[in-house]
Formats: sequence, C-alpha cells, structure tokens
Amino acid sequence: LEAVRQDGKALKWAPNPLKSDHEVVLEAVWQNGLALRYAADPLRADRELVLEAVWQNGHALSFAAHPLKADRDLVLEAVRKNGHALSHAADPLKADRE
Repeated sequence: LEAVRQDGKALKWAPNPLKSDHEVVLEAVWQNGLALRYAADPLRADRELVLEAVWQNGHALSFAAHPLKADRDLVLEAVRKNGHALSHAADPLKADRE
C-alpha cells in the first residue's frame, strides 16, 4: 500500500490480489490516475474508482471498461481535466456537441 501511495504506477508490479483490492487501487489512482491501467478488470468497471482516476488524469479514461467510456458524465469529467481524453470516449459521445 505504501509503495502505491508514493508511486501509483507501482501497482504494475503488485501481485494480482492487490490489483483487485479496491483500497490499494484507489490509493494508486489518487497518486497517478494512469495506474488504472494495472487494476483488475472489475475495478476498471467501477464507476467511482474510474472517476477518481480521471479526476487525477483525464487520460485514465483510456483504461476504463468500455461501458464507462459511454458514460456521459464521466467522459465530461475526463475532458474537463484534459480535452484530448475525448479520443478515449465511446463513438456516440465523440459526436456529442454538448
């Protein structure tokens, strides 16, 4: 846990059970939103955890589960953080003028 608090990307080298641990992954994405890349699939589908990741780094949206890439509010948060994050959104949202 301490390692991911100092460097979220340390999650990459964590054992699989830790990559599935909500608390550990949350600490990692608070430190570096892109650490979402190393989270277990069920956590990459956890809306609240993905939201925390995109608040830290909009590009974290690229590692979210596909259904979340179609979540308009979540995508808007990612785009507010980094406009280029729109490239990671589901196609229908890419065409959304709002």
